[in-house]
Amino acid sequence: MTDRPYLLERVGPAAVVQLYADAFHTLAPEDRVLAWHLYEAALAGRDIYYDQRYEHGLAMRDVIEALFAGRAHLPADVAQAIERYTKLFWLNSGPYDHITARKFVLGLTRDQFVEAIGAVAAAGIAVPLGGHATADAFVDAYARDFLDEAWRPMVTSKTPGPGEDILASSANNLYVNLTSADVDAFEEQYALNSRLVKDPDGTLREEVYRVGGRYGATIARVVSHLEAARDVAPPPTAIALDALIRFYRTGEEEDRRDYDIAWVTDARSPVDTINGFIEVYLDARGRKGAWEGLVFHEHPEKTRHIRRIAEHAAWFEAHMPYAEAYRRTDVVGVSARAIDVLVECGDAGPMTAIGINLPNDESIREVHGSKSVSLANVVEAYEQSQPESLREEFCWDEAERDRARRFQAFAGELATSLHEVIGHGSGRMAPHVGPPQAVLREQYSTLEETRSDLVALWFIADPVMVELGLIAADDHAEVVRAEYEAYARNALVQLRRVRQGTHLEEDHMRNRQAIVHWLMAHTTAIERRTRDGRTFHVVTDVEAFRAGVGRMLALVQQIKSEGQYEEAVALFEAHGIHFDPALRDEIVARVDRLDLPSYTGFVMPRLAPVRDETGRIVDVEVSYPCDLATQMLEYSKNYRMADVDRARHA
Repeated sequence: MTDRPYLLERVGPAAVVQLYADAFHTLAPEDRVLAWHLYEAALAGRDIYYDQRYEHGLAMRDVIEALFAGRAHLPADVAQAIERYTKLFWLNSGPYDHITARKFVLGLTRDQFVEAIGAVAAAGIAVPLGGHATADAFVDAYARDFLDEAWRPMVTSKTPGPGEDILASSANNLYVNLTSADVDAFEEQYALNSRLVKDPDGTLREEVYRVGGRYGATIARVVSHLEAARDVAPPPTAIALDALIRFYRTGEEEDRRDYDIAWVTDARSPVDTINGFIEVYLDARGRKGAWEGLVFHEHPEKTRHIRRIAEHAAWFEAHMPYAEAYRRTDVVGVSARAIDVLVECGDAGPMTAIGINLPNDESIREVHGSKSVSLANVVEAYEQSQPESLREEFCWDEAERDRARRFQAFAGELATSLHEVIGHGSGRMAPHVGPPQAVLREQYSTLEETRSDLVALWFIADPVMVELGLIAADDHAEVVRAEYEAYARNALVQLRRVRQGTHLEEDHMRNRQAIVHWLMAHTTAIERRTRDGRTFHVVTDVEAFRAGVGRMLALVQQIKSEGQYEEAVALFEAHGIHFDPALRDEIVARVDRLDLPSYTGFVMPRLAPVRDETGRIVDVEVSYPCDLATQMLEYSKNYRMADVDRARHA
């Protein structure tokens, strides 16, 4: 199957890769029908995230898609700029880079933009101008959005300049006319699932994401597909879907908790979904959920290893290198499996994680457990599409290169499983401390990712990996070293993604740098070396690496469990946020010489129903578009946000 296309194209800094779901045909027909309804529910909500990410995102997309469709009628350089911008817009769900949070621009002059709209319209292609009478009027209204990278430059700004506010400096659409001081003085009833608005008279109000509220008509469409899914789902899944439907209708916290509990309890159904306002990375405060939709099914053959980890969660908890007071005493409900993704949209795609652990509610995790999934077909697609040259460039010597070739993919997948299953599912808050998202604020997400990575780095070196049959005894030492070396390299290589500025914004990037820089500052495990003008991170002492990981994990768990906000700020200011721009420029130059992408976006499988003579859906077929533009234009045509919601929110 390796002769099929994986890497489809390069678009500026991005690679576009096809995702395959090879095991879909092994599902029973009724499970494939369930997957279809959940697939429709996921795509029905896709545009919510575009609007959350930037208030003009949907209007901008309408125009650039029309220009993309009519690019044959434009000068070659203009057509090329429009094609590049449109594809990056699709991959990032708007005009801000998903990794760096920085704005990217169209790369045309104002006059070229106006002329392009006119030329495409003259060719008979409708160009939606959002109520503006002329191309000039539209461009006057939106020029800074498309053309000025200094206008609202960051979608999420956790580290703004001196005297600047994290909310006022963030361009996302989660808060309107607000500063952090406004929010601190306001008691939110719907912290996760609302937009917070300050009216001209100074009144603060929550626009709740629910049927009848913000995005109400679009959410009603999602609900209609969830209802169809519920009617064909096995009982545990039907119970969870019914709870999700109820939450979408009320928006109430109690109903959200009921859904999370029902969802985490449904651990064995072959088809599953994540649908809702889940992760808080988009919000500089770390409180507002960004909408996402995923549908996936278990890959039984690849589930055995990750399930072995979950089955021994209590052992892992008891052997954590942090204080016993912060360990869970009753580890329940931890489940894990490998999955094949059928669709990811909103905050989940086209750029995707390789592992997921939910729910995020700490109180539910501690009592009811969590579900972890390893995205097996995403991992496979990464492996099949990534060139060897990146590894070759940043390994110190041939021994490291050989280890990476033989063990890096395996070690990385195992570390991801440990991160998701044990990392996010471990530890507890001190009794006197409130919810960690509330007390740790904008530091929470980075701290939690740091903690989970440290858990993985700690346990991958434990003999229990061999005892559980997860690593062959003869390979264990080399697997551990390969993982530690890859982690140290990544703190360098990830700088290729941040081509402007001098600090990291994305939580996962901050956490990786924090761990490596903390180890360099407090242990002898990693050396920074230079050779021929090139910088390397070299792991010199594996035992010191693991010992340092244990010490740092104890510190990070204490910060989380005790809600030590100032300590979290100090940790990441010292080690996780800032970098030397000269080093970044060196890394970028090395990567550019190799013509390597900075990130990857995926083209999803396409599902299509098979109907009998009465029109009833009796089966579902899967195919692969192998073309980003085809898929994105289909999505925009078939799953456009409800007009009433667009009109209300314009």
